[in-house]
Amino acid sequence: MGLFDKKYCDVCGEKIGLLGNRKLEDANLCKKCAAKLSPYFNERRHSTLNEIKAQLAYREANQEALNDFHVTRVLDGSKKIMIDEDQGKFVVTSSRNLVEDNPDIISFSQVTGCDIDVRESKSEIERKDSEGKSVSYNPLRYHYYYTFYVKIHINGEYFDEISYQLNPSRIEVTPSYLGSDRMPNPDLDVEYMKWSETAQEIKETLEQVRLDARAAAAKAKEGPRTVKCPYCQAVTKMTADGRCEYCGGPLE
Repeated sequence: MGLFDKKYCDVCGEKIGLLGNRKLEDANLCKKCAAKLSPYFNERRHSTLNEIKAQLAYREANQEALNDFHVTRVLDGSKKIMIDEDQGKFVVTSSRNLVEDNPDIISFSQVTGCDIDVRESKSEIERKDSEGKSVSYNPLRYHYYYTFYVKIHINGEYFDEISYQLNPSRIEVTPSYLGSDRMPNPDLDVEYMKWSETAQEIKETLEQVRLDARAAAAKAKEGPRTVKCPYCQAVTKMTADGRCEYCGGPLE
């Protein structure tokens, strides 16, 4: 086949326009179908047609499941972590329309960790000399900028992390230059501390729900606990609501 031969999407069958082909390992994919893949998936070129079809089926099921996703808690940021505590799941999105955006639904038990990265950058502060030219201070002076990044580690089939910038715009912290210390102390900046606390809340929340989910799974695996009922003296397995299976007496 020639370079400019017409190509068709091997998923939907539509003709692929010039520069619109998204190559797979063994097939072609149009931009429209590629846009339906998870935004955190980055192995498209090394995926087969069958693997892509399987992911698209998962994405359709994910979109359907969002109809029953009920937000009970939100962790703020440029992207919000919306949590359904009743189902033990969450999504990461900047959209208000969850079904339209179709963010991947993540179970608490899939979380393997959460890292917070604070990146510092700086730009030089200059002054005007007697001729109106921009010149450096001696010693040099700087504006300092800080950006928080969140990385959620996931045990998933199609991706293993969700990374995003937490604060919508970088935080500027400028030293006073009135004393000998020319480095800023961001911990004294209100905006910096706001996002630092938000980042810590996200990290602690995700790490805690992970622990809770795994503890619940371990307890479920153990099965009902066998105890001696203090009321009827029967050796019984505790019911789901903590009662004797024979006389109904409370065991806890």
